[in-house]
Amino acid sequence: MTIWGLARQFSFKQLFRLSLLVLQKPFFINPTLKATRRTMSICNSLYANSHHKNGRANAFRHALWNILICQNVFKITQNEEKSLIWTQKITDLHEKLIPNEPLAELMDLHNNEIGRKHFSLLKNNSEERIISFLKECAVKAKKISEIEEAKNYKNDLVYILEA
Repeated sequence: MTIWGLARQFSFKQLFRLSLLVLQKPFFINPTLKATRRTMSICNSLYANSHHKNGRANAFRHALWNILICQNVFKITQNEEKSLIWTQKITDLHEKLIPNEPLAELMDLHNNEIGRKHFSLLKNNSEERIISFLKECAVKAKKISEIEEAKNYKNDLVYILEA
């Protein structure tokens, strides 16, 4: 689906919220879209369609997406904090605009945060090294079945389904 196809599905309120965010930082849109396309390409290559389910591959995808957005925005800002703030705003908004069941939404938000936490350590690494690191994290990811369980894994990726 194209960005325009997705945008047509949003309500006026959703489009308004997205527009406000985009207008605040217009120079961050292209790096964000680039990171999103690259994330999807990598995940399609590594995991085929399984990264669309709520398994380890999905956890990997969310963490990678956040790291790549941070990395791309950092190239513009040269400021880690600004990169992290933008990435959180845009990925949190994504979760609000395209809602999931509560446990799946928590999983996505949690894994987004884990990606941002790792950005500081990985920001100067190659894409291959980032992918290798996150693949290891995905193997060690913790399965959760209730929202409260995620609190026990503040430094680990989490997933819901074996895929």
